[in-house]
Amino acid sequence: MTTTVSLGFAALTIDSADPAALADFWGQALGRPVSPGAVTGDTAVDATGPDSGPRILLHNPPGPGTAKNSVHFVLVTDHYDEEIERLTGLGARPLSETKLPPGAGPAGVAIRWTTFADPEGNEFDLVIWQPE
Repeated sequence: MTTTVSLGFAALTIDSADPAALADFWGQALGRPVSPGAVTGDTAVDATGPDSGPRILLHNPPGPGTAKNSVHFVLVTDHYDEEIERLTGLGARPLSETKLPPGAGPAGVAIRWTTFADPEGNEFDLVIWQPE
């Protein structure tokens, strides 16, 4: 049996106490524009092209959600130390760092990542894969 999929990934929504401030952080962190059509309580960080990932919607919900969402961003870079400094300067807070030696990751690649909290405490990772 063949199933046809007709879905696409339009956006990722983050609940936020201050959508405009968090959109400013993520816009700067990802080098993306904040949507000019934002309204109080709702804003977006736009995708800059088909390879830049989904649009990010920031929303101030009227009440608490029904469950905790444990989804977070994983950002990859070739300039790890520079990005740690830049993200920290934007207001991200490093929480932990992990280093896996070559052979512990896929195809003999060393992996290093830092888990951060954004200005509202949402966790995300910055990762670098380093060939052996």
